[in-house]
Amino acid sequence: MKLTFLGANHEVTGSCTLLEAAGQRYLIDCGMEQGKDVYENQPFPVAPGEIDGVLVTHAHIDHTGQLPLLVRNGFRGRIYATKPTTQLCSIMLRDSAHIQEFEAEWKNRKAKRSADNALIEPLYTMEDADNIIRRIVPCEYDRMIEVCEGVKIRFTDVGHLLGSASIEVWATEENVTKKIVFSGDIGNKNQPLIKDPTYTKEADYVVMESTYGDRFHSEERPDYIKELSGILQETFDRGGNVVIPSFAVGRTQEILYFLRKIKEEKLIKNHEDFPVYVDSPLAVEATGIFHKNELDCFDEDAMALVKKGINPIAFPGLRLSITSDESKAINFENTPKVILSASGMCEAGRIRHHLKHNLWRPECTILFVGYQAVGTLGRVLVEGIDEVKLFGEPIQVRASIKTLAGLSGHADKNGLIEWVSAFAEKPRRVFVVHGEDSVCKSFVECLQVEHGLKAYAPYSGTVFNLLTNKLEYEAQPIPVAKKKVRTGADVFSRLLAAGQRLLTIIHKNEGCANKDLAKFADQVTALCDKWDRDI
Repeated sequence: MKLTFLGANHEVTGSCTLLEAAGQRYLIDCGMEQGKDVYENQPFPVAPGEIDGVLVTHAHIDHTGQLPLLVRNGFRGRIYATKPTTQLCSIMLRDSAHIQEFEAEWKNRKAKRSADNALIEPLYTMEDADNIIRRIVPCEYDRMIEVCEGVKIRFTDVGHLLGSASIEVWATEENVTKKIVFSGDIGNKNQPLIKDPTYTKEADYVVMESTYGDRFHSEERPDYIKELSGILQETFDRGGNVVIPSFAVGRTQEILYFLRKIKEEKLIKNHEDFPVYVDSPLAVEATGIFHKNELDCFDEDAMALVKKGINPIAFPGLRLSITSDESKAINFENTPKVILSASGMCEAGRIRHHLKHNLWRPECTILFVGYQAVGTLGRVLVEGIDEVKLFGEPIQVRASIKTLAGLSGHADKNGLIEWVSAFAEKPRRVFVVHGEDSVCKSFVECLQVEHGLKAYAPYSGTVFNLLTNKLEYEAQPIPVAKKKVRTGADVFSRLLAAGQRLLTIIHKNEGCANKDLAKFADQVTALCDKWDRDI
C-alpha cells in the first residue's frame, strides 16, 4: 500500500497522486500544468491501461486537464466525482480539447509557411474528451462508496468550487486498513454562492494543498460590493470599460452575484443601465450548471434569494456572448461596460482579444479577481509590466490594473491550518502539495514547529509506504530544462503507450483457452510482420 507523488509537487498546478492498494491502482486527480513549469514531473510508473480508476476532487483543469490524454493512451477504468463536478467536467474537458485542436491547427498552418514543416498532433481531441466523460461516475456528497474490494471512498464538500470535495479513502490490505484524506483545493470562508468548507475528523494520512500557505486574507471580510462599485464608478466616469479576466467556472458566477446586488441597489450613478457581457460559451454553460445544483450546493444567503424567486446571478443588462462574431462586436460598442471573459490568468481564450483592445486605453480598468500563477500573462500584468505582446503585436499597458482584494476561492494560511487542525487526532503524516516551492517549504516548517505535525513536502517521484509509514524512495528536484516546441514526437509517445497497453492485455488473458490465445498471438504476429520494416 503506497502513494506515489506525480504532480503539483512544489508547484501549484498539475495535481496528480497515485494510490496503490488492495491490488488496485487509483489516481487522485490528473491535472494539466498551467503557467511556469519549475520542476520535472516524473512519468507514471505504470502504463495508463494498468490504472484501475481516478478519483477527482473538482473540475478545474489543473486537476482534470490530463484525463483525455489518459484515455487516449489506454486508460479504460472508471472516474469518480461529485455530480456537479461531473457536469462541469463535461463542458470544461470538451473546451480544453477544443483549445488543443485549435492550437495544433494554428501551429500546423504556421509550419506550412516556414522552412520547418513538421506537423504536430493536438495533445488530445474532442473524441478523447467525450470518451473520458463517459467514464465518469457521478457521486453524492457524504455517501460511502466501494470502488473495489478493499477500497472505499467518500466525498466531502470543501467549499472551493461548485462540486469540489476532499476525498476520504479507506484502503485495506493484509487485513490492515488505513485512511487517507486528500484535501483537494480547500475553499475560502464566506464566499458568495457556495458553502463553507466541511472539516474531516479522522485520518491516518493527509495529502493537503498549500496554495496560500504563506499569505493571509483580511481578518475583516472585505466589502466586495463597495470595492467593486467604486472601481466601476471611477472607470465609467472616465468613459472606460472594466475588463475582468475571470475563470469561467466559479469566479464568473461570483462576480455576477455581486453585479446583481450593485444593480439592485442602484449603486452606480449616471450609468445605471451599464451592460455586462459574459463573453465565454463555457461560462454561459457553467452558469446553467450552477442553477441545476443550487439546492445541494448554494449557501444560506444564495438559497434565501432562490426561495424568494430571485435568480442570484441574473439581472437586467446581462448579455451572453456565444459566437465569435458576438465577441468581436463587444469592442465596437462605445458604451462603458463590464466584460467578463476567460481565461482567468489571461493565458488563452477571448480575454486576450479584449486586452488587446483595452490595455492601451488609460480610461479603462483591468480587474483581476483570482490567483495568477507565476509565468502567466495575468501575473506579469499584476506585477506592473509596461508592455506586453499580444498576437505578435506590442501593446502598451496604460489601463489601470487592479485586483479585488480578498476574493479568492482558496483558503489562506489560517484557513489551511484550521482545516488540518480539525482532525481529532494528529495524522501520522501530512504531505504538503499544490504550492509554490518556497510556500511548500515554509508551510511544512509551520506545521512541524508550531503545530507538532509530521509534515513533509514531496518532490515528484517520491514513493511512500502507508503500511510501514516510511519513505520507499525520496525523489530529488529536477529543474525543467528549456522545453522544445512540441512536435510529431508526441505521436511516438502514443505508440509507446499503445504498446504498453497491448502487453497489459496479454497478461490479462493468461489462462484463457488455448484456441483463443493462439488466435490472439496470430493477430499480434501479423501486426508485427506488417510494421517490422527498415525505415
